[in-house]
Amino acid sequence: MRYRLSAPSAIKATIQLPASKSISNRALIINALAEGNCTPDNLSDCDDTRVMIKALTDGENTIDIMAAGTAMRFLTAYLSVTPGERTITGTARMQQRPIQILVNALRELGAEIDYVNNEGFPPLRIKGAELKGNEITLKGNVSSQYISALLMIGPALKNGLVLHLTGEIISRPYINLTLQLMQDFGAKAAWTSPESISVAPQPYTSIPFTVESDWSAASYWYQIVALSPRAEIELLGLFHNSYQGDSRGAEVFSRLGITTEFTPKGVKLKKTGKAPERLEEDFVDIPDLAQTFVVTCVLMNIPFRFTGLQSLKIKETDRIAALRNELRKLGYVIEEENDSILTWNGERCDPDETPVIATYEDHRMAMAFAPAIFRCPNIQIADPQVVTKSYPGYWEDLKQAGFQVTEE
Repeated sequence: MRYRLSAPSAIKATIQLPASKSISNRALIINALAEGNCTPDNLSDCDDTRVMIKALTDGENTIDIMAAGTAMRFLTAYLSVTPGERTITGTARMQQRPIQILVNALRELGAEIDYVNNEGFPPLRIKGAELKGNEITLKGNVSSQYISALLMIGPALKNGLVLHLTGEIISRPYINLTLQLMQDFGAKAAWTSPESISVAPQPYTSIPFTVESDWSAASYWYQIVALSPRAEIELLGLFHNSYQGDSRGAEVFSRLGITTEFTPKGVKLKKTGKAPERLEEDFVDIPDLAQTFVVTCVLMNIPFRFTGLQSLKIKETDRIAALRNELRKLGYVIEEENDSILTWNGERCDPDETPVIATYEDHRMAMAFAPAIFRCPNIQIADPQVVTKSYPGYWEDLKQAGFQVTEE
């Protein structure tokens, strides 16, 4: 299936954004460990959160989390400290995504985890037990989801948890998001130094909790405002003092000429018409926004150098390779350095006459490339249903804003 798009000449819309997947999935794990009767309110309705809810409520011995990376990491830790023997598996791509670092850390704490097929990769067979280990050292440049998975089970460990991170610590805002949510549910968890985190063996408390809207989803509407001739968009459910690291996207977009006005309901976005000659940015703390800004900048003809992208290669797809491949279809030649840097200095190539953007089972590829319709009127998006991973209503919201979306 493919979608063909057409864009309105002007946009004035109010959009109810989906709830944050990052907060929803953390809140679900923490609430389950709290053995609470309250289900968090305004949970995301995306695939990743649906499989998390199913895993936590169905009681099945085999848990299929499909393509949900957060669910795989968080549930691996959760199942290690909860009674029972379960097998956790996923899609073919999920079974190619490494998990050995997390498994080794959990084993060091005393977890019983076996690989069902290939060493270092899902599926996993996990026998839950009380874990008595309490101190782990990890490299700081591993996926923050590994770190968050370990932190969230800290209060359930007999002796708590001390986590030491060595070298460069990437995605620190995601770690802080986890710590903040743990504290909201009564945990004693905090940085004790720039490299170490301590979690006390104090059980969580069940509380009523409401999930805020998703700043990652908001980035695609900022992109639409940046690329459209005229646009005023209000996004509902975003908080000024957000727990989400991706809220920094508003500041980066301000340099691309998009203003953010906070209201009691959310934010209002407007164009200023200003744009830089070049954009340089370190994405180590906001890797999920990289695709949005890469596509936006080339289409605005703004050369860039984006660093801190090392985690993109182990996401839903190799996002560095995917971006380079698909932007070449639009006529842009992006260069890669050291598996962690993308640059564009204005180099062009012949575009495809009717570019069909492959999405690689990656929701963010579909959503980051759809706004390219403002510059590439023949663009089509392949496998558009991938957006259900984080933003199931994306295409309907585009229609509400005046876009035409038709199936080819």
